[in-house]
Amino acid sequence: VLRASARLSTGARRSSRVAAGAEDAAEAAEGKKGEENEEEGSGFRQLLGIRGGEQTTDIWKIRLQLTKPVTWVPLIWGVMCGAAASGHYTWTPENLGKALLCMFMSGPLLTGYTQTINDWEDREIDAINEPNRPIPSGAISEFDVQVQIYVLLFGGWAAAWTLDQWCEHDFPVVTALTLFGSWISYIYSAPPLKLKQEGWRGNYALGASYIALPWWAGQAVFGELSLDVMVLTVLYSIAGLGIAIVNDFKSIEGDRQCGLMSLPVAFGVEKAKWICVGSIDATQLAVAAYLRTIGEVGYSNMLLALIFPQIFFQFKFFLPDPVKNDVKYQASAQPFLVFGLLTTGLAWGHHINAIGA
Repeated sequence: VLRASARLSTGARRSSRVAAGAEDAAEAAEGKKGEENEEEGSGFRQLLGIRGGEQTTDIWKIRLQLTKPVTWVPLIWGVMCGAAASGHYTWTPENLGKALLCMFMSGPLLTGYTQTINDWEDREIDAINEPNRPIPSGAISEFDVQVQIYVLLFGGWAAAWTLDQWCEHDFPVVTALTLFGSWISYIYSAPPLKLKQEGWRGNYALGASYIALPWWAGQAVFGELSLDVMVLTVLYSIAGLGIAIVNDFKSIEGDRQCGLMSLPVAFGVEKAKWICVGSIDATQLAVAAYLRTIGEVGYSNMLLALIFPQIFFQFKFFLPDPVKNDVKYQASAQPFLVFGLLTTGLAWGHHINAIGA
């Protein structure tokens, strides 16, 4: 009986060791899988130009990272809003071709130029805030950066001129907008003006570049720019100012050391976060009210329905900790903001057609 009991005990211990070994192997496999997923995610973030991306020696991946593809989306969306606001966009192959060229000009070419020159001018700040970025880490040479800046800039100008010829504009309005936007991008990042050194001017210039300029380009391609819609989008860009402030919280320390007076540096985190959400919410509420005054009640209600989720996510993520939750807040709230832009564009296009009728 004792020997049988001992054998049972030994077998149990062996079974326990086998089970434990299986659990360890499973945990190791899960850990390895998690590491692989994390590496894949890091590589994807690198290609999009998002913080936390892995480093690479592939020059074309580095070039793409400098253009920050994740930032192309608002400009491409802005072109869509402008096309909708024109009231004349129809789904024909020719119009689709014009729209795609305008989006390529606004996104990969000119936003890519803006992001590349901004990274070049910010190389000293990035050496503090994000030392692994391509320029401060030495992953790309000064010559290669300069070549990229000029190729993207001249490519954007060529695309704009092509659009003006294609649309048979008497005055090259798209080219003029492109030249103006390129100049704003340069003085935003580079001395002696370097608008980004002062929070209000810099953030508004950035917001207008992301909202008003692509909207104007899209509307100019498919219709005519009018003073009232230009004023509307300039005012809407105050919401863009708020979006730009969100991005300033992550680099407070580097901005302070380099003398950049971003709003979080100038006012402190507590005041700046309320300025941020106030500019975003008040602007959209004012636009919703304006749409109601011109008879676009349905679109006004749609815009209001898109504002309230943004306020919810502000209180859930951003206001409790804007430094920690900036990315989480943007991922949650900004889709509602950009659909609000499109709603406004559709409302304006409907209004133009109603007046014309």
